[in-house]
Amino acid sequence: MFNSRLLWSSMTITAAITLAACSQQDTTNTDATATDSAGKTIRIATEGAYPPFNFTNADGSLGGYDIDVANALCKQMQAKCEIVAQDWDGIIPGLLAQKYDAVIAGMSITPERQEKVDFTEPYFANTMVWLTDTKGSFDPLAIKNLNLGGQRSTTPGAYLQDNYEGKDGNTVQLYDNYDNAYLDLKSGRSDAVLAEKVSAKSWLKDNPKGFGIVGDEIDNDDNIAIAVRKGDSLREDFNKALTEIRSNGELARLEQANFGE
Repeated sequence: MFNSRLLWSSMTITAAITLAACSQQDTTNTDATATDSAGKTIRIATEGAYPPFNFTNADGSLGGYDIDVANALCKQMQAKCEIVAQDWDGIIPGLLAQKYDAVIAGMSITPERQEKVDFTEPYFANTMVWLTDTKGSFDPLAIKNLNLGGQRSTTPGAYLQDNYEGKDGNTVQLYDNYDNAYLDLKSGRSDAVLAEKVSAKSWLKDNPKGFGIVGDEIDNDDNIAIAVRKGDSLREDFNKALTEIRSNGELARLEQANFGE
């Protein structure tokens, strides 16, 4: 079930927290959670076009799970958060160019990205699903001669290219964001879109008729984490804060608020 996958991240480091607490004597809670980032301004980039992880509201403000997590972490670290929007394709180059200090944007840990940046502990685990017109004949077990959509520079996008591009007559079209992939699905220019489950479910809330998730979830060990520059001590500050918001239940609360059932 979906919630069972969400809750894992809120419990994985409970034992470590307990051990750390037992090893400390005459130390206040404030001292235990203090980080080098206390009192500093941390500039964080997100995409702003990947609901429910991150999106841009009508008034230009940013919302979503990533924004809630970023704010909770900065509060825990006693730091000030400044969150900015950045196009997905330029989000790691912008980090390396020091336009901001971290990326919290539903970003999956991949070997290719690990060559360029350091990642924190995961704060979410994803699965992939096929989204299609339920009146059609799409069969995830017999994908041939079809137009398949996804988002560029994502784990589902890489999965499409590795498994379907140029094979069995299939064509893969990758878009700059999921919104455009879903538009082509809705217009009939794509037969199916492979997306993260939470993204597909979010889109289905506004498009409940005629479209749905078909087949089983695909678990490709997709863990989402915060990216920082190589060797940056900010990684450890984030990890410490993540441990705390898992332990006190805040991360689970944010997951439920943003993803629900």
